[in-house]
This record gives sequence, structure tokens and C-alpha cells, in this order.
Amino acid sequence: MADGAISDATTITLGATIDDVRRQNLSQVLRLVHRDGPHSRSDLTRATGLNRSTVGGLVLELSHRGLVDENDSTGPRRVGRPSPTVSASDQTTAIAVNPEIDAIDVALVGLSGAVLQRVRYRNERVPTVSEFVNIVSALTAGMRPYGSGRQALGIGVAIPGLVREADGTVILAPHLGWQDAPIGRMITDATGYDVVIGNDANCGVIAENTFGAGRGDGVVIYLNGGASGIGGGIVINNRLIAGEGGNAGEFGHTVVTSVGRRCHCGSTGCLETEVRRERLLSALSLMNTEPDDLLVAMELAWLDRRSVGRREMERQLSHLGVALRSIINVFNPRRVILGGYLAQLLAVVGEHELRGWIAPTLPGASAEPDLVGTGLADALLLIGAAELVFAPALEDPTRVAER
Repeated sequence: MADGAISDATTITLGATIDDVRRQNLSQVLRLVHRDGPHSRSDLTRATGLNRSTVGGLVLELSHRGLVDENDSTGPRRVGRPSPTVSASDQTTAIAVNPEIDAIDVALVGLSGAVLQRVRYRNERVPTVSEFVNIVSALTAGMRPYGSGRQALGIGVAIPGLVREADGTVILAPHLGWQDAPIGRMITDATGYDVVIGNDANCGVIAENTFGAGRGDGVVIYLNGGASGIGGGIVINNRLIAGEGGNAGEFGHTVVTSVGRRCHCGSTGCLETEVRRERLLSALSLMNTEPDDLLVAMELAWLDRRSVGRREMERQLSHLGVALRSIINVFNPRRVILGGYLAQLLAVVGEHELRGWIAPTLPGASAEPDLVGTGLADALLLIGAAELVFAPALEDPTRVAER
């Protein structure tokens, strides 16, 4: 996968036809209401630099395609004719899927980024590829009544591993035990939907950049701590940095100690072998993996300096600090976003405490980036998977037929 643009910018290229210009203008309007929420027509006129009648025609076409809704303005009354409010329509949806070793999450996500319905299927054991496809097919079918009257543009899958988006292949998801699996084709055959797959951490940073804590220009780093390990994503000036083969951001394989555990990648002491949710659960004597239960157990352990849980949290913080120090020195980010159980760890110990484990970093204007938890809680990977599905329609809304 090449580095992908996820910004609102629309550029009119030289030699563009009238249809090209119309498609680009449609994209510009749709991106504005998708990313920034409802706009009045007058707001859209100012933001795009287009005249009012042109904006009106674009909104009408987007409405006919089921991509925007238009309602009477609810803002403060002004002199003159009221300007209707235009918003991304949740009549247009994507089905989002996130498999993990302990559960499979499936959600119906609207074009506004809202999670409309969500189902969590608990795994008794790590599913095979075929079992996963069968589960997704059954859960997707169960969502059809809720989605009645809506149009689903496809299925997006956030995979904890290396993927090849071009043909929907999971190259390697080591903790799931999947290798060279044509997940995209298999789900399409089972459900009839077009399918796009992506790395879960890339999905997370796309979601955060679009709707959450990563909004704005600059360098944003995302680290996700899940049941399968540590994943990472990089956005620079609203552009996802995926790398030559699509695998950039594998921060989980940053070496943080020379005496740690052996990693499946062949190295010793990788971040994801030393900073693991399962090791923390064991130290907390916690069998249940519900996020709220884990958060409460961490808060109680942190208050007792002599507890096994507190010592494990400090051990993981020390290794996380080594990795973050390297990341900050290399990328000089504006913000580092922590997701999954790492966000809970940050919430318990606080930003100041975590900074103490990172220091020292190189001096400079951004030597101390913001350290924040995800703004989208545990829905961000699903929202990011949906963004993979929405991307073609946002780029060219005429791909969606008029209803």
C-alpha cells in the first residue's frame, strides 16, 4: 500500500474536464461535512470558495446519492433567508470488523463516523480463517434488519498483522495464526459485499486523525495495545505514512531490552513481548478482559506500591518509555496517541508520570509532545475500518449511484 492521503484538500488539476471539476467539488463538500460535522450551505460556500448556487447543486446531487442529509438550520436566527444544515448521511454505512484473539467485533458505522450498531462475539479459542469468515458472515446477516433502508458500501476489516490491501490478503497475523490468507475474497464470497482490509493500527490512526485526538496538521504517532500485541500508525500532515510495502509503524518490534523474551519476529526484548496486556492481567489476577474491569483493577493496584500489579505496571512503563523515547527522537511528533489498554495505563498513572519514564529526549520545540489517550475509546478500530470503505466515495462521490 502506498502512503495514503486522508486530508480534506481538493486540487483541481490542469486539463481537468467539467466532469472532473464537478467530481472534485462534490468530494470537497462531502469531505467537509464528513470530517467536520454539519455545515450550513453558507458555511460550505465560504469554506469551498464556490458560489451559493453551485454549492446548492452539489448538495442536491450528494443528497440524491444518499451521502448527505439536509435539514432546517438549528443555529441562531440571522437576517435573511435561513440556510439549511448539511450533514453526512448515516443512511450510507459501512460494516466494520476487528478480529482479535479473544473476540471479534462487528459494527455498522454511518458516514458521519457514528457507530450505529455493534456486536462482540467472544472466541472460545483463536478462530481459524474459515471460522472467522463464517462468524463475520453470520453477524453481518444479523445486522441486515437494522440496516434496512440504508446502503452499505462494503466491509472494512482491521487486522492485527501485516496485510496486502491490493488483493485483501493477510500476509501474517502471528497471534491469530493466519498466514497468506485471502480474507477479502473469502468474505466477499460469503457475504456478497466488497471488502477492504487494513492493518488495525493504521485504521486506528486514520480514525483518530479524522474524528479524534489526532486532528490537525503535524506529525501524529499512534500506539495501540491489544490482545495481539502492540501496533502503531503514523500520520504526517493528514497523510497516512504506510511505507513502501504498507508496513510502516511496526513499533511493537522496537527492541526495549536485551534480556527480554523471544519475539515471533526472531528478535529478543521487543516492545510487544515486554508490554503485553496478558502479562498485566496475570499480575492483577484478572481473568475478565472487559475494559472497565481492567481499568478498576489497575487503579487499585497503582495505589498499593507493594502490590504485584503495581510492580508489573512500573515494569511495563519502563519499557514503554524506552520505545517512546526512540519514537519521539526519530519523528519529533506533535502528539502521541495511546489506544487500547495503553490508553488505560496512561489514564491511571497520568501524563506527568509517563513522561518521567520517557526522559530524556532530544531538546527542541516539540521535545515534549502531547501524550494523550484515544479520543474514540474502544470504537476507533471499527471507525477506522469503516473509513477504508468510505475512502473511494469520499474521493469520488459519483461512485455511489443515485438512489
